[in-house]
Amino acid sequence: MTAPGGGARPEDQIAAIGMAARRIAEVVAAGHDVVITHGNGPQVGNILVKNEIAASVVPPVPLDWCGAQTQGTVGFVLLNALERSLADRGVDKPTAAVVTRTLVDVSDPAFAQPTKPIGRYLPAEEARVMIEHGQSWQDRGERGWRRVVASPEPLAVLDAPVIAGLLRAGFVVVGAGGGGVPVVRDSDGTLRGVEAVIDKDFAAALLGRTLDVDLLVIATDVDHVVLGFGSPTEHPLHRVGVEELRKYAEEGHFGSGSMGPKVEAACRFVETGGARTVITSLQRIADAVAGTAGTIVDPEIDRR
Repeated sequence: MTAPGGGARPEDQIAAIGMAARRIAEVVAAGHDVVITHGNGPQVGNILVKNEIAASVVPPVPLDWCGAQTQGTVGFVLLNALERSLADRGVDKPTAAVVTRTLVDVSDPAFAQPTKPIGRYLPAEEARVMIEHGQSWQDRGERGWRRVVASPEPLAVLDAPVIAGLLRAGFVVVGAGGGGVPVVRDSDGTLRGVEAVIDKDFAAALLGRTLDVDLLVIATDVDHVVLGFGSPTEHPLHRVGVEELRKYAEEGHFGSGSMGPKVEAACRFVETGGARTVITSLQRIADAVAGTAGTIVDPEIDRR
């Protein structure tokens, strides 16, 4: 949800979200019930920069607040764009965005050893200010210091019942943005936010199964999952079973910070009862829903 060159000015984000909304509206216009999840990396990154610049003046905003804020902002822009795109197609469909919490385990091993890098690189003296505010930073050599946070496994999308109710009422719903706001449940049963980042694709797969949806479409910037990416033997996958796809993952075909999480989420969705997952470019999500585009992860292949 940025400009092609990575620019994240408000106008860049509005333009990118508008393009996404036009593709989503195609799916809605075809008669499908739709729940939308989204990433928030650049948006959270912008807030983190503001934290760093102002850290000596005002306390930094905690990471769970960053997630909630970006869910609200992206949801607001997406609803406006989606309503315009639906109206252009003559579709009268209400829309809503839900600030969504995702439950994680306070004893998840990820909290003991944060490894997920976020935000920009800083010189040591600037990173030290953030460390004094309780953040974890690592020396990454010549590029400087970078913040690292936990990336625990999502256990439950707590506001899924709200999303389900809106779906039954006929809404197109935006939820679990950025993987959801990470929360833990304390011994007295109360919830609190934690400094963590939840993988958005894992959360999307979990939300999809919680809502008992049939199809998970993971939109990215390529038409297919590719084997041997960048090599002379590069070739796309069209229809594949979970066992075969996991074998390719074990062989190292998919980057841990790019296609790897998408492949894992696709497998999880169909392993837990989803009819199929499709990974494709955002431009082709309507074709993906129709079964004519993308890498289709089909559990029926494993049952043959």
